[in-house]
Amino acid sequence: MFSKSNIEKYFFAEKSESLFFMIIGALAVIMAVIVFVYLKNSLAKGMLIPLIVIGIIQIVVGINVYRKSDSQRTEMVYSYDMNPAKLKNEEIPRMIAVMKSVVIIRNIEIILFLIGAILCFVFRNSSESVFWYGFGFALTIQAFISLILDFFAEKRGQVYLDGLSDFLK
Repeated sequence: MFSKSNIEKYFFAEKSESLFFMIIGALAVIMAVIVFVYLKNSLAKGMLIPLIVIGIIQIVVGINVYRKSDSQRTEMVYSYDMNPAKLKNEEIPRMIAVMKSVVIIRNIEIILFLIGAILCFVFRNSSESVFWYGFGFALTIQAFISLILDFFAEKRGQVYLDGLSDFLK
């Protein structure tokens, strides 16, 4: 039976994962700065772009989800008792849109992971293309981490959406 505690559990988990996403992004940016300052070789320069770009994306996404989680949780728990129509007319369509965007994001992360892995494989023994090996290595790691986190977010979102749908039947 879907309850207010399911709503709270979903949003608490979203908030926790968004915090973890921010930490991962911050660590990637810090690592990029350290690599830039201390390692001036082509491998390090190749790693900079994916670490910084994806790290900043992780930070921004994490901040946005973190900031919204508490107000959404409070609003949906209140709506559970006082305005179930809001859950049906607003929260379910929002979650359907979220789930569609998660699929698109997952596909992008898979593509980035594959591109990174291909770059690592192609340039693994090329001393002239160490930059591209570093780029591929960092891209593979960042895409993999994002893919794992989004896998759990997708599963959690689907459970929440299914629970809402069952509750409102």
